[in-house]
Amino acid sequence: MARAAHPDYLKKILTARVYDVAIESPLDAARSLSRRVGNHVLLKREDQQPVFSFKLRGAYNKMAHLPKEQLARGVICASAGNHAQGVALSARRLGCRAVIVMPVTTPKLKIDAVAALGGEVVLQGESYSDAYQHALALQQAQSLTFVHPFDDPDVIAGQGTIAMEVLRQHEGPIDAIFVAIGGGGLISGVASYIKAVRPEIKVIGVQTRDSDAMARSVRAGKRVQLADVGLFSDGTAVKLVGEETFRLTRKLVDDFVIVDTDEVCAAIKDVFQDTRSILEPAGALGVAAIKQYAAANKCRGQTFVAITCGANMNFDRLRFVAERAEFGEQREALFAVTIPEERGSFKRFCELIGPRAVTEFNYRISDANQAHVFVGIAIGKRDEADKIERSFQRHGFATVNLTDDELAKEHVRHMVGGRSDLAQDERLFRFIFPERPGALMRFLSSLHPGWNISLFHYRNQGADYGRILVGIQVPRGDAKAFRAFLDALAYPCTEETDNPVYRLFLR
Repeated sequence: MARAAHPDYLKKILTARVYDVAIESPLDAARSLSRRVGNHVLLKREDQQPVFSFKLRGAYNKMAHLPKEQLARGVICASAGNHAQGVALSARRLGCRAVIVMPVTTPKLKIDAVAALGGEVVLQGESYSDAYQHALALQQAQSLTFVHPFDDPDVIAGQGTIAMEVLRQHEGPIDAIFVAIGGGGLISGVASYIKAVRPEIKVIGVQTRDSDAMARSVRAGKRVQLADVGLFSDGTAVKLVGEETFRLTRKLVDDFVIVDTDEVCAAIKDVFQDTRSILEPAGALGVAAIKQYAAANKCRGQTFVAITCGANMNFDRLRFVAERAEFGEQREALFAVTIPEERGSFKRFCELIGPRAVTEFNYRISDANQAHVFVGIAIGKRDEADKIERSFQRHGFATVNLTDDELAKEHVRHMVGGRSDLAQDERLFRFIFPERPGALMRFLSSLHPGWNISLFHYRNQGADYGRILVGIQVPRGDAKAFRAFLDALAYPCTEETDNPVYRLFLR
């Protein structure tokens, strides 16, 4: 994007037209998170915009400055979703046609939202960059005006109005503003205003480990194109940043923080706990970065702002977010533990866990001599996982720490089990245990020493009661004694021994 002279961004931001469609979003204190990290954390709530994202600011500012004849022909854009909604809403407000090219990986929630706003949706490619190339071809063919999601001075200026609001809403000291980066439009606008008005405030860019094109480009001194990008944070999945956004970011941004998926999931949970709002992954990047930055730099008593830039989250993705948030918060450790396949070893292992909360337990009898148990344990901080591993090993249980193992976290934990020829006389039960310390040990202590646990599956779901699946080898002659055991235990249970699912996959 060659230009004879660089734009005066301070003037462009001060004169930007955004409030025909955008609101001045709140700047809310994250009180619970602030207490935990020992710093004052403020959330700039762009997730509360009419399209649940900041993107309508830049889109409308660009379109509002177009000549009438260009608007009459219509506009086109390429977007992973939020910019698309901004363009569609702006087109409806200005009364013009809008063609929106979106990657096929875009969440259905965003596709439906664009269509509901009157945008003509075209799905093409695996990432923003792929959709962008197709949009350029359609632009030429249909004489449309391209509304770039980030690499345009008017778009950058529209996004910069967020910084103008932050400084107006909080006149006291601000140590740093944390800004998610995809193509760089948001951070370019924010940094342009901050550095012109309050240059002492640090502007820190945030990217995910698998979509860090801007950070790599700044380190290399030139734009670097990624071969692939991670799609969990689809709002920042950009292979190549813009020319103008790269120039501004390289010149104005103080630092970068790179976060991983688990940290982002934990940040989504943090914001929910403070606001009861659910951010999309891109919207939580700033919060994840504040936590990492404050810990790494041992910050205390500072004031940090995170721009919560979007809330277009697919509901189905929440299951994954909840599962991974505990790892991001360093509250759960996973282990593969080998214990002797003998009476009482399971109970001895549980006694060794002690008062720690068990978050998950998967076991299926498979070997006559030893058992391999997949177990999750609640921890207070990451180094506890290593201490627990050493403790298990000291007591004779071979252990592998799986806390940072992606295969274990994403797949294997859901696949432990299967059929076993050793599971003779097995009966299968679903139990409801009260979620309190000692519930499992009460069950194990009441179990007759002649009855062997051959299958065990439990996962803490955050409720008051845990649902547990247990296979118990009960000799046929012990049926009456086993019924007495169940009655005395008084935990609600359902026998599933004749369930066809059990017989197909586990029997």
